[in-house]
Amino acid sequence: VQFVESGGGLVQPGGSLNLSCAASGFAFNNYYMSWYRQGPGKDRKLVATVDVHGIFKTYADSVKGRFTISRDNVKRTVHLQMNSLKPEDTAMYFCHSTDTYNKYWGQGTRVTVSE
Repeated sequence: VQFVESGGGLVQPGGSLNLSCAASGFAFNNYYMSWYRQGPGKDRKLVATVDVHGIFKTYADSVKGRFTISRDNVKRTVHLQMNSLKPEDTAMYFCHSTDTYNKYWGQGTRVTVSE
């Protein structure tokens, strides 16, 4: 299983970024997919999750109304559209999935929100 995240970078407060995660090596269409983030000196926290069909989505309270998770089962990708970014959104963002026996993580993509 491999996840490759991209799309991070430096953005000013109020700006937008669209993160992407390309998945390979497993039956992508059968798995819920999530984005997590880990800020400097903080624990890794769940940001958003999408079901296998891309219909049912859940979000952390801190990002509701600003972030949107989506997936493309043909391209085997999952995206996180982030709008109205705040300095507190600064973190490493990780693609994640899990099954009965394993948890799968990408290497992360860094997002920095600063003037």
